[in-house]
Amino acid sequence: MTKPKIYTMSFATVYPLYIAKAERKRRTKAEVDAVISWLTGYSQEELQVQLDKQTDFETFIAEAPELHPSRNLIKGVICGVRVEDIEEDTMQNIRYMDKLIDELAKGKSLEKILRVSS
Repeated sequence: MTKPKIYTMSFATVYPLYIAKAERKRRTKAEVDAVISWLTGYSQEELQVQLDKQTDFETFIAEAPELHPSRNLIKGVICGVRVEDIEEDTMQNIRYMDKLIDELAKGKSLEKILRVSS
């Protein structure tokens, strides 16, 4: 069985697309980085190392310092599929990231995106 194409794509290729999507909706690179950091546990420096190394998506997720324990609270549809129904962990975590970037671009507050309890 072949891996999904996204697994072998460099995270550094997709990252600027995340930023562009957010910036089109008047959000910032810092907010994109905050979302990615929340989900993966990468610090700003660690994120930059991954970008510089052109790490593929599968490795980026596999080497994440600490996937956030509340990521399972992320619900909704991305690419026509409910993220909570994706069975394969790596793909689900990639789609969680996509969903968080979508929420950012749709104007949700960082507090809501990062599932901060009030």
